Amino acid sequence: MSRRAKVAVTDFIVESLDHEKRILGDLADPVALNAAQEDELLGRIEDADAVMIYHTLVLSERTINRLKQCRLIVRCGVGYDNVDIHAARQRGIPVANVPDYGTEEVADSALGLALALTRGIHLLTGRLREERGPWTFNQVRPLRRLRGRGFGVVGLGRIGTAVALRARALGMDVLFHDPYVPDGRDRALGIRRAESLQELLEQSYVVSMHCPLTTETRHLINAQTLACMAPDGYLVNTARGGVVDVLAILDAVTAGRLAGAGIDVLEEEPPPNDHPLIKAWRDPNHPAHDRIILNPHAAFYSEEGLLDMRIKGSENCRRVLLGHAPRNVVNGVI
Repeated sequence: MSRRAKVAVTDFIVESLDHEKRILGDLADPVALNAAQEDELLGRIEDADAVMIYHTLVLSERTINRLKQCRLIVRCGVGYDNVDIHAARQRGIPVANVPDYGTEEVADSALGLALALTRGIHLLTGRLREERGPWTFNQVRPLRRLRGRGFGVVGLGRIGTAVALRARALGMDVLFHDPYVPDGRDRALGIRRAESLQELLEQSYVVSMHCPLTTETRHLINAQTLACMAPDGYLVNTARGGVVDVLAILDAVTAGRLAGAGIDVLEEEPPPNDHPLIKAWRDPNHPAHDRIILNPHAAFYSEEGLLDMRIKGSENCRRVLLGHAPRNVVNGVI
């Protein structure tokens, strides 16, 4: 009797794998490993024919080198910075992502964070709930009309494009910075290209981050780049925690050099309780309490989006197990 293939689901999905079994069941046994740390994969993943990994742990070279017969690693999400794609390439293992599962959700979340900040919704709700200050709009004065103000998009991929179109629908002056986007995309979308990050920051009332996390983009937003923004500006990050130095954000908000920030992603998730940003955000007497919105890496989430992520990841595994080329390969191995 021939051996059935094994598809290891490393993390995040802990309930019954009904969707994965529906797609793969005639070819392979999907197995949920429910690992919280990479070390928990030891002795459980080596015989996998395919691996589906989410965002809660890292798949490093040491684990990839233990894979005996893996034909595909699927990062079930857009970003793939938690997978050592170079180690996988050395082993001839293709790494693929799922680039189209949550475009609408993240774009909606980014714009929602921007509106909650720029319209004073978050600040007023918090202060009134805690009975701090009078029941009046004066607590958020001055607010500025959004129409005609600059909305800067850093990274014009699928999500960045979706956000740009949403901000344009509000009548904002949308500009983007992405050195990897060819000329003409701006004209097709009716937005403007900023030739440098500095130019974008100087002209934007709201800056929304949508770039991948790479060595080039790590802490792209830092104390130096934040200094280019006007003090009444806002920053939103629904990309990766590492593209923003949150301590620089905290310093800028504390000093009044930034009006506020909406942060969906952090470098460490969940953050420790003694992290300076967390302590300030929880302190009603600190400016960060009212001017920084923190979410627990939730911008991607909807029930439909989560289902897309699982189904598309499983379908890619099925393609490879049937001998076909994988889709959406990010490390050049076919």
